[in-house]
Amino acid sequence: MASPFTVRRARASDVPSIEQLVAPYVHRRILIGKERVAYYESIQEFQVAEAPDGSLVGCGALHTLWEDLGEVRTLAVSEDWLHRGVGHAILEELQRAASSLGLKRLFCLTFEVDFFEGHGFRTIGETVVPPEVYAELVRSSDEGVAEFLELARVKPNTLGNTRMLKVLDPAPATTAPEAETPPGR
Repeated sequence: MASPFTVRRARASDVPSIEQLVAPYVHRRILIGKERVAYYESIQEFQVAEAPDGSLVGCGALHTLWEDLGEVRTLAVSEDWLHRGVGHAILEELQRAASSLGLKRLFCLTFEVDFFEGHGFRTIGETVVPPEVYAELVRSSDEGVAEFLELARVKPNTLGNTRMLKVLDPAPATTAPEAETPPGR
């Protein structure tokens, strides 16, 4: 049986629907609210789940934090579509994207500990980057980076959330097909 939804890369025209998906979670203080412009600026990071009628029923984003480290952000599923595999499918696609970028670890800050544990994430306490990387990351103005580093300025936004990390399986090695040598060379 075909899936009742498809996961695809988000388009700029999806931003209003993404805002609608995220709004109930922002209202309940599960996700941090963002200005519309922030969604447009990061739309290339998003995957969305689309129902057969064209409506969006889920979204999630992959944000690169460092050479080997990414963050799962803004994972939200429509209330009517909870427990139907939408979050799982989006997270799987984000993990594939992370692997294709060469990322080795994924971070998330979440209230949904059981969901993420079921996908191989583990709770972390301390910052899991070397001091020299920490020194670079601390210069970032990105709030997600500040949350990853547990900086004091974001503590009010992170109360009750759990910091989790997943080590990704290595991406399968791919070899480029050998180029044919033109005759006479």
